[in-house]
Amino acid sequence: MAAKVNSDACSGCETCVGACPVEAISMQDGKASVDDSKCIDCGACVGECPCEAISL
Repeated sequence: MAAKVNSDACSGCETCVGACPVEAISMQDGKASVDDSKCIDCGACVGECPCEAISL
């Protein structure tokens, strides 16, 4: 299981990109995108997202 992004809620602020310790999050078309093969389910991005757009 990997983190999931609700693209409708994502504001594109990129806070999660910097919060991810394994660089599994990148921006695609102005929204956060999680690389399932890199995500370690740590939840660091979930707590940092000001829009509550990411869940595990």
